[in-house]
Amino acid sequence: MPTFNAPDGTTLYYEDQGEGDAPPLLCLSGLTRNARDFDFVAPHLTGVRMIRMDYRGRGKSDWADHATYEVPVEAGDALALLDHLGIDRAAVLGTSRGGIIAMVLAATARDRLCGVALNDVGPVLDPGGLGAIKSYLGINPAFATLEDAAEAQMQNNPRFANVPKSRWVTFMSHINRETTEGLRINYDPKLRDAVVPGFDAPQTDLWPFFDRLEGLPLAIIHGANSDLLSEDTLAEMIRRHPGAIVAQVPDRGHIPFLDEPEALTALREWQAQLA
Repeated sequence: MPTFNAPDGTTLYYEDQGEGDAPPLLCLSGLTRNARDFDFVAPHLTGVRMIRMDYRGRGKSDWADHATYEVPVEAGDALALLDHLGIDRAAVLGTSRGGIIAMVLAATARDRLCGVALNDVGPVLDPGGLGAIKSYLGINPAFATLEDAAEAQMQNNPRFANVPKSRWVTFMSHINRETTEGLRINYDPKLRDAVVPGFDAPQTDLWPFFDRLEGLPLAIIHGANSDLLSEDTLAEMIRRHPGAIVAQVPDRGHIPFLDEPEALTALREWQAQLA
């Protein structure tokens, strides 16, 4: 199992797929997610060296002091992974939390980036979406099986349409594991203690971080039914970065799976711009 040591010694899991001389693409997942977050899009992203990591406290990486489950530390972990692999510059595909990390990297280590794609995230996080995350973060699902959880998603998640049950079962398996006592989350429950206080505090102004993306190829993928990335925030992102490639993905909330036709078209156009 490939691992590397974070700057504080925490052992983190990663995957490195593709030819070593292909352009490196660092894939950074959502808050509670892991390297499996990109399984749906991976078969479609050809001609790149896809690098994924499990953040500290998630997936196959070690749990750590929950005070370190914060974006600046995770951004440092991402740079440490690039250093471990001997990569000077990479493009970043960031889903939700991963997109925030990408913006922080643009502000603190811009010379390490050659492009950024943001999956349903921007400098302003809608309170409705944060409330939805708060409702489940760090809590084991009240379902006995992945099938039960998938059925609930189909019945109770109107922001997503035309998603087969098999897709939801696979998705649920990425962040949960079946046990004799029911489903258990595949990450440190103390992630809740680290993150929720920030939900209730004034949001950090991330617009200066977003502005540091100027001059870099940028793609923005937006779930048309998203409760985290609002239309107003998206419009301001486009105004500030008029060259951005933008995809509106119908029948998707937070977060598109990335293998939808609209998302793939945007990612391929973005790939063509990467230096």
